[in-house]
Amino acid sequence: MFFSSVLHIALLAAASAAVAVPNPLPSELGPFAKLNAQAKTKAKLEERDDASAKYRFLSDATQQYQVTSLPDVPFTLGEFYSGSMPIKTGDTSRELFFVFQPTIGAPVDEITIWLNGGPGCSSLEGFFQENGLYVWREGDPAPIQNPWSWVNVTNMLWVEQPVGTGYTTGTPTAKTEEEIARDFVGFLGNFMKAFSISNFKIYVTGESYAGRYVPYIASAILDKKDPVNFNLSGAIVYDPCIGQFDYVQQQVPAYPFIKANSNFFKFSTSTMNRLANLHQSCGYQRFLDTYLTFPAKGLQPPVRTQSGCNIFNTAYSAAQSANPCFNVYEINQTCPTPQDVMSDNIFPDGAGGQTNYFDRPDVKAALHAPASSQWTECSNQNVFVGRGGPENEGDLSADSIQYVLPRVIDATKRVLVANGDYDMIIMTQGTLLSIQNMTWGGSLGFSQKPATPINIPAQGNMGIQHYERGLMWGETYESGHMGPQYQPAVAWRHLAWLRGEIESL
Repeated sequence: MFFSSVLHIALLAAASAAVAVPNPLPSELGPFAKLNAQAKTKAKLEERDDASAKYRFLSDATQQYQVTSLPDVPFTLGEFYSGSMPIKTGDTSRELFFVFQPTIGAPVDEITIWLNGGPGCSSLEGFFQENGLYVWREGDPAPIQNPWSWVNVTNMLWVEQPVGTGYTTGTPTAKTEEEIARDFVGFLGNFMKAFSISNFKIYVTGESYAGRYVPYIASAILDKKDPVNFNLSGAIVYDPCIGQFDYVQQQVPAYPFIKANSNFFKFSTSTMNRLANLHQSCGYQRFLDTYLTFPAKGLQPPVRTQSGCNIFNTAYSAAQSANPCFNVYEINQTCPTPQDVMSDNIFPDGAGGQTNYFDRPDVKAALHAPASSQWTECSNQNVFVGRGGPENEGDLSADSIQYVLPRVIDATKRVLVANGDYDMIIMTQGTLLSIQNMTWGGSLGFSQKPATPINIPAQGNMGIQHYERGLMWGETYESGHMGPQYQPAVAWRHLAWLRGEIESL
């Protein structure tokens, strides 16, 4: 799973205190039992009525999804829902899992969907480590409140998908993104109906392999031609797999990336010379000179990595030898590597063993997740069943730059593609090269080279932005693969642009 997260965070987990159940009081016995039962029922109904008045989406239909607390999260959750939702109405054999947190700010008629990548990696990573209201960060002993949470301004919906990911129910059957998108739209329709949502703007966002998920799902939403229930209004993809992944987004930009970040790699002169020779002899520099131009000179030909030209793997092996804690998703990481509550088995599993946070029985119960599920951050099974596609993951659909991403840009005029400069798995130059191979708004690529700075208060110049014909480009300095986690203030600016609050970053 080449897009799965390898983040690691330190943890000092406190065990939850056991709560004793008291024996019945005398007044609960005999002739007073019925009276007391009626009083309790009345109190519960009044409590629910109070919550209904306070919580916008709480109803008889959604009460089954309400979450009031999470183990080891020492904060009031507020309005919070999670659970399984069928893809097809009435069919519980295939369900996606969601976490829904309505905004804590002023009510807004919009839903912002977040998807992690993989394929097969859980969007609970986004919820618990990136843009959720509370995040359990690297090295922290407990969750903290996230001042940059997207829940501050928008209704957030994190969805585990496709089938085979996280807490989802069912057996993977998809061979294409079109099938994945069809499943998602079925889920989304059922979710909107359950929560009585209509006439809401819908934003679809995500990162990594969601560079394929997001455009295909957004395009399927457009196919519904139903602005009341499926009003697609924009999209964001971070460090996305959108183009010819292995060649254009990994091999071609590898050497320039390593050279620009030599202070992190610290390769010997002989290693750098070897990589430089491969970059030239394998035609990667020629490809850059020909196609990374503004305006674009023409469509890029489909090219496969030739034998002896895997510069990416060569560099990755050398980096691991020089730094045992090297992280391809965040190249500035050094030893020691702290633990990760999402992936490391550091919590009691209730059966004498250890497991990760979301596989804990008490966490599953709190989230209304299937008790029998074995949750992992990234699936141990393939979520596509085809043969081929990026990294032979079984996804047979065309690269998103070929049709669906341009379609979403042209339809919404509100799409942002961002990339972090410390990310080696999806490099900034490779993503920009992919954009220069995409036709939208009647033209190929950007006509001008991105050059406008992104200035963030208290941080200064944090990247480069450029806008043409409905597409905003954002290069983020000092950010790894997970943009909202590594540079949350910049991601907050991205969200503001998506929602139409600002017209530049």
